[in-house]
Amino acid sequence: MGGGEQHTAALYRLMAWLSPSFPIGAFSYSSGIEWAVEAGDIRDSVTLTDWLSVMMSDGAGYCDAVLLVHAHRAVLRDDAVSLRAVSELAAAFAPSKERHLETTAQGNAFVQAIRAAWPCDAIDMLTTAWDGPIAYPVAVGTACAGHGIVAETALPAFLHALAANWISAGVRLIPLGQTDGQRVLALLEPVSTATAARAFNASLDEIGGAALRADLASMQHETQYTRLFRS
Repeated sequence: MGGGEQHTAALYRLMAWLSPSFPIGAFSYSSGIEWAVEAGDIRDSVTLTDWLSVMMSDGAGYCDAVLLVHAHRAVLRDDAVSLRAVSELAAAFAPSKERHLETTAQGNAFVQAIRAAWPCDAIDMLTTAWDGPIAYPVAVGTACAGHGIVAETALPAFLHALAANWISAGVRLIPLGQTDGQRVLALLEPVSTATAARAFNASLDEIGGAALRADLASMQHETQYTRLFRS
């Protein structure tokens, strides 16, 4: 397969795996956005953009990006010990019960779907190295490495899908029009690009977040009386 064909195959798989139609149930999670809307922190497109910018650069977006990159590199090195370490850290790093459910339920579903439709040795390596719940970014990074999709391509695509899912929750909850949702997505482009660049060069020791209000929102959502989302 030539370089152009490899690029086309990689693009096809990324679009499939990160599509809202991929069967991981991403639409049912809001990452605490539901509570933030009820509390009045998020009221319109401006406050949604501000909230998601922090989540992307200093919260779940950045942390997930670092985990994806290191899972990808572990697979390329055929380093099962490092892959287990990344998987264990990812499973332990969720700041709340619901965020843990969100990342591991999607991660495990992602692995099952890849095994069924796009099997590869890397996924078998992951499940052999780590017998605990699999975090979503680790699953995506592993599959991408196993299918020859470079991290430089996978990472911005992953962050775009993450942002799009957050925005979809905001559009439904505030509510916002679809065009406003696209405006928010456009405004998040430079934030996502900068986050990808920073995460690509980060060590696991540099992983960490400062999106405290978003983490608290996720914790508060656990006891929210009326809920549309699982997180």
